[in-house]
Amino acid sequence: MQVDRRIRTGRRQEERGCGGKATTLLRPYTGGDPLDRLSVVLMRTLARGRVLSSAMNATPELDLDSLRVHYPILARRNYLNSCSLGALSDRAEAYLDDFRERWHTMGASAWYEHWWGRLDLLRGRVAALHGAPAGSVALLPSTSAALSGVVDAVPRAGTPGRRAATGGGTPRNRVVVSELDFPTLAYQFAARPELEMVVLPSPDGVGMDPQQYRDAVDERTLFLATSHVFYATGFVQDLTALAEAARRKGAYSLIDGYHGAGQIPVDVTASGVDFYTSGPLKWLCGGPGMSYLYVRPELTDTLRPRATSWFATDDPFAFDLEGFRYRDDARRFELGTPALAAVHTALGGQELLEEVGWPTVWARNRALTRRLVDGARAAGFQLRLAEQEESRSAIVTIAMEDPRAAVAHLDRAGIVVDSRPGHVRVSPHVYNSESEVDEVVAALADFRDG
Repeated sequence: MQVDRRIRTGRRQEERGCGGKATTLLRPYTGGDPLDRLSVVLMRTLARGRVLSSAMNATPELDLDSLRVHYPILARRNYLNSCSLGALSDRAEAYLDDFRERWHTMGASAWYEHWWGRLDLLRGRVAALHGAPAGSVALLPSTSAALSGVVDAVPRAGTPGRRAATGGGTPRNRVVVSELDFPTLAYQFAARPELEMVVLPSPDGVGMDPQQYRDAVDERTLFLATSHVFYATGFVQDLTALAEAARRKGAYSLIDGYHGAGQIPVDVTASGVDFYTSGPLKWLCGGPGMSYLYVRPELTDTLRPRATSWFATDDPFAFDLEGFRYRDDARRFELGTPALAAVHTALGGQELLEEVGWPTVWARNRALTRRLVDGARAAGFQLRLAEQEESRSAIVTIAMEDPRAAVAHLDRAGIVVDSRPGHVRVSPHVYNSESEVDEVVAALADFRDG
């Protein structure tokens, strides 16, 4: 199938530079203080196509053309794989370039004048996105590190107000997960022989019934550990119901939200969950190398992470080997020097989506998902997704006999998707167009019928 890529750019091809490649904004800066480079680059970025919506408006209008020019891959490919890796924006590149420039210009002194502040800025933006209070978010190198840190940090003896390790004299050594969770979550418990892992089956292969968790969690349960959004079906679980199922029996709720944050609303405070992990890799368009951990503030003082660092101590510059004290907030979970390049791309990726406005992002994703589902069903495909629209996300899996071959066929046609066993996984995001969604359905039908 031949498709005019100009349809996807939202701009005439001659505005794109040589060979249709996006003209870079990161050209050498030749005037003024080089430490003002970020503001200069961002001004150029905005001038290239301002996103015309406001986060203050509950349903702001999206100027799709102005948004798309910030993501160079959209001029080259039909990119429908944000659940694997969000598209890189020129805003994220601008932040990364600023990091590089300060490294060249200031060296280590940039830590004190700029980079410490970038860490605080990212924690604050993530907290705001998740409906979390200040001080409740930690930055970690991966979700595996975040989950492992939580598992080893909870009290292994009874604590006031929470029977975390014992329940009525019965040791708490059970963990409840579902068969639909991403393996990394379950592996944290499979690798600890002192814990018994209970894997709940899905009644339909798509989602879970909240009553299953209520029935399974008992006085022996240490964690109810599961996903906000299931990676292979896009099913959205009710965070409040999960938190309640754990709390009623004195267990912790540990939620892997990496497939949800940035594509659907998240409010950790309102839901009452104890721990929530997410990160910039997917829907937040910040790339790999980071994970975010929310810790319910009421629990912080009871938690003692066993893997630690000087970033986790309350006075890192005291250099006191015998005076280690945990920070009084979620930063007690942080490990060594963070990947600053990832911090900067995460800031840029999230900032651009914030300018679109989160209500717009979520509404746009719902609309694209609805179009994709309707189109795929009209084309005769079987889908693995929730029947109720409110339990769906922008992860749509389409049954195929040979999903890897289908993905390769689409790749040759300039369409980027992914596969999971027995299915092709399509994951549109706010920057995708309706024509791109229609194109992937048509291309899959051509593959099937060919």
